[in-house]
Amino acid sequence: MANESTKSAKVNGQLSVEEVSEKFNGGRKIIDFTGHCKIFFGISIAIIVIGIICNFIFGTTLDIQFSGGASVKYSYSTDISESELTDFIQSHTEARISTSYSTDMVGNSGHNVAVQFSGNKAIDTNIQSTLLEDLNKQYPDAGFKILESGSIDASMGFNFLLKCLTAVAIASILMVIYVTLRFKKIGGLSAGVTALIALFHDVAMIYFMYVIFRMPIDSNFIAVVLMILGYSLNDTIVIYDRVREERKALGRKTDAGMVFNLSATKSLKRTIITSVTTLSAILIVYIVALVYNISSVQAFALPMIIGIISGCYSSICIAGPLWVLWQRKKKNSKKK
Repeated sequence: MANESTKSAKVNGQLSVEEVSEKFNGGRKIIDFTGHCKIFFGISIAIIVIGIICNFIFGTTLDIQFSGGASVKYSYSTDISESELTDFIQSHTEARISTSYSTDMVGNSGHNVAVQFSGNKAIDTNIQSTLLEDLNKQYPDAGFKILESGSIDASMGFNFLLKCLTAVAIASILMVIYVTLRFKKIGGLSAGVTALIALFHDVAMIYFMYVIFRMPIDSNFIAVVLMILGYSLNDTIVIYDRVREERKALGRKTDAGMVFNLSATKSLKRTIITSVTTLSAILIVYIVALVYNISSVQAFALPMIIGIISGCYSSICIAGPLWVLWQRKKKNSKKK
């Protein structure tokens, strides 16, 4: 149902929603996105609140790439319960561990388990040998072998994290500047700021997904965030481009909500097709990784799925309605 500002017939030279639909949208219904903005904002706020609560309960787990620690990768040849193997390794070491499993489909190493030991010290070779002996005693038919091992200093990991966050911050600032300069005709600053809020929304969705699924934040997280920032911003730019065109056609006196609803409606099909196509490709990758137990690919594909959905949603349901609210407030302040 259209809101009252777009329902009215010609007032001060403005077209009614029916006239706009007939003249500019081929008589097809214009979806009232701005009229449901409270619902959209409520959904996002609810998810963020749930994420914050989960963050307090579960906490944030950093991968050793950021927190420092050691990693040892083992290979074995028989099927073993992953939870059972993780519990066994944890019971034979004092350090807190995390594990990731994969299957070597090309080489001859069979099943692999990468064990990450938290802390700021390398795993002593004697401890590695002892743990390897314990594994082979517990699972004599598995043929456990050490494929590789390494360690990262905590200070180096923290510096790496800061550099990654700096890269995300710089990318976000440059994107906002670009949007601000490109869309001067529809209020460049408002377009840039609302686009930034939508980007923060997407980053929050990805972060809380890591928290809820108890996934350690690693370089995959930074890669996914940077990719989703670009993907989400591209969606937003497409809609803002349409807004600029429709505002020119409808006239500057036309209500911002009417302009955005028409623009988003006309862009919706393209946005959905693009998102569904991308989502399908990532989903197939995730399913294959799930079938073959490739945890590193799963850790990248799952956040990408969440990010694509969030990016599509935020461009239409967050950035656009916020831009409309900004324009209306700006218009009202000029009348006073």
